[in-house]
Amino acid sequence: MDNNLVHAIQTNGYGFIVSLLIFGLLYGLARKRVGFGLRVILALGIGLAVGVLFQNLELKTDAISTFGSIYVSLIRMLVIPLVFVLVLNSISSLSSLEYLRKIGFKTFAWFLGTTGIASLIGLGIALLFNPGSGIQQETPADFAAREIPTFSEVVLDLVPSNPVSQAADGKVVPILIFAIFLAVAILKVGAKKPEAVKPVRDLIESLTQVLHQVVKFVIRLTPYGVYALIAGITARYGWETLQELGNVILASYAALILHFVLVFGGLVLLVAKVNPIRFFRKVYPTVTVAFTTRSSYATLPVNLEVITKRLYVSPRIASFVAPLGASVNFNGCGGVWPAIVAVFTAQVFGIDLSLTDYVTLVLVSIISSIGVAGVPGPAVISTTVVLTALGLPLEGIAIVAGVEALIDMGRTAVNATGTAVTALLVASSEGEFDREAFNRDGADEEILLNAAG
Repeated sequence: MDNNLVHAIQTNGYGFIVSLLIFGLLYGLARKRVGFGLRVILALGIGLAVGVLFQNLELKTDAISTFGSIYVSLIRMLVIPLVFVLVLNSISSLSSLEYLRKIGFKTFAWFLGTTGIASLIGLGIALLFNPGSGIQQETPADFAAREIPTFSEVVLDLVPSNPVSQAADGKVVPILIFAIFLAVAILKVGAKKPEAVKPVRDLIESLTQVLHQVVKFVIRLTPYGVYALIAGITARYGWETLQELGNVILASYAALILHFVLVFGGLVLLVAKVNPIRFFRKVYPTVTVAFTTRSSYATLPVNLEVITKRLYVSPRIASFVAPLGASVNFNGCGGVWPAIVAVFTAQVFGIDLSLTDYVTLVLVSIISSIGVAGVPGPAVISTTVVLTALGLPLEGIAIVAGVEALIDMGRTAVNATGTAVTALLVASSEGEFDREAFNRDGADEEILLNAAG
């Protein structure tokens, strides 16, 4: 047997064996019909414990991380077909183009409005916590600032040029735009010749149902994926990193939690007029998957299930808002995080920010959250744009890089939950929200259990 293979088996054997035992435990709980939510929470707790243990014993977690990567890959494989088919199905089923314009305007208004509020909260918390005070660090020698795409590059990257190639490259926004073009064409042709588009609409509806079944298959793996992902991340970061930039972590999570509870909870209570506690209880699968995968795209299949089957938003609203939100809704990445890093950088390098700078920070955060749609690493790009606009050193991004992944977990959870909030608000305003079903306690746990158990 190859020596490298033998060494890999020896160094990763503990992680593999422990993971198999935990998978057996989680599978046994599923067979006993233990609730899906409880299994996810247990997997999260077990993953934290295993990660701390492996980190203290200096054991490798490559085998555990591989299981997590498999889960993320499986869930990502659904993103492109889901975006394409669901946007087609959503728009082509609308009554008119005027209706499309109306829900599109409302969706973007909520996305940008909540991002602006998130930026204000991030700024306020950063000024309160002073995350950069007392820190003296040298910029890593290998640090290279991410380039800010020009306006032309951003626009051209969003425009569909070769949908097949762009789908293969995982570029979601061009596929979304291509799907919108096709759906609008179906609406236009269908208004004149309904019989001409009936076979296309039937095909889209069939594909939608098949994709929903595939989503159910993948969702069943969520407890296993959550365990593997959280164990790998916990084992990777030591206490030294956490202590050094502890204020950045605390400030970030304080702002994210404040936005999550006050802004999301307030909108749900005052605008949608539903119980926010019930809402948060219903969206926990989205929060958990987003937190562990750190990807809005990877969370999209679960978020769609949550929005339609736990929040009881109509599929056509959910199918429009959810894919769009995964691409352009960055309350955490484009709102809270750039504000925290900007204040942190200014404090580390002894630069005073004025009231004008604070106003600029919020406005640039909102604008950049649109401009980075479809660009890899939206949080880094948004932060780069904000720091550049304020004339702050980009080295600040390098200093916080050690804890960026930990904070990204919370940022993504806020992003994905914000998409669910927007879907609820838009549906409520359009009469496409089943309020009675939403208020029926316990009815939706069995739905998700059946999908994932």
